[in-house]
Amino acid sequence: MPTILESLDLDCSLFHSYSLLFPVIRPDATILLEIRNLHAKVGDQPILKGVDLTLRAGEIHAVMGRNGSGKSTLSKLLAGHPAYTVTAGTVHYKGEDLLTLAPEERARAGVFLGFQYPVEIPGVSNLEFLRVATNSRRVAQGVEELDTFAFEDLVRERLKVVQMDPAFLERSVNEGFSGGEKKRNEILQMALLEPLVAILDETDSGLDIDALRIVSAGVNQLATPDNCILLITHYQRLLDEITPDFVHVMAAGRILRTGGKELALELERRGYDWIDEGLESSDQVDSIAPALEVV
Repeated sequence: MPTILESLDLDCSLFHSYSLLFPVIRPDATILLEIRNLHAKVGDQPILKGVDLTLRAGEIHAVMGRNGSGKSTLSKLLAGHPAYTVTAGTVHYKGEDLLTLAPEERARAGVFLGFQYPVEIPGVSNLEFLRVATNSRRVAQGVEELDTFAFEDLVRERLKVVQMDPAFLERSVNEGFSGGEKKRNEILQMALLEPLVAILDETDSGLDIDALRIVSAGVNQLATPDNCILLITHYQRLLDEITPDFVHVMAAGRILRTGGKELALELERRGYDWIDEGLESSDQVDSIAPALEVV
């Protein structure tokens, strides 16, 4: 007997946003981030139109899509960017409502955003910036703050993760840094803050091959069974270096496809046009979703 979706002649692969079902690698792993039916706008412009996503401890997820698909909006919204307004849906971090927290509270709680375009902060020592941020996170964890000497020992050890010259600690934050150096500095922050949810927004953007390998190796070192990583990217090349457990494809503010690393390879081969072909069917699902809830 056909399912209700089959009887309506819809593409069932596009229904996952409502079924909320996709493979789980470790069912017993802690759910760190749970996004349900998330809608958001900038000004009067809707951007996210029903995003569902669950990240468990030990998982690496990649979100891919064209420019304007909503990928970076999702990352910034999770970090608490004030320009984005949530109009529907929920986001829970370790079971708590993430959307009620200010950006700095999210960061202290263990949600980290690595920026696509890290900003320069002239006059602020990189070493002091990292020390204050690290101690703020440690206080939230209930761990003793590090004095100047202890922190310098720690940061020099963490520099090895991204193969970074200690001389960069004495400079202003990102001032005069190359694109690759800025991205290494972002991953250095991640190494020091030890977030439970790390969101990396197009970390591969602007990196040459050597810098990409160094940054990716750092991310791989920092991935543990206790944290999760959300990679935002356009390209397969990042996923050649960091192997995701799940790949999600966004278009028009929704996740339309979810699969394994093979999905990224298919995108590399076929491009995004075949994803766009599913948007009309996805709109059909939206129109019948309320009725399906009572079936």
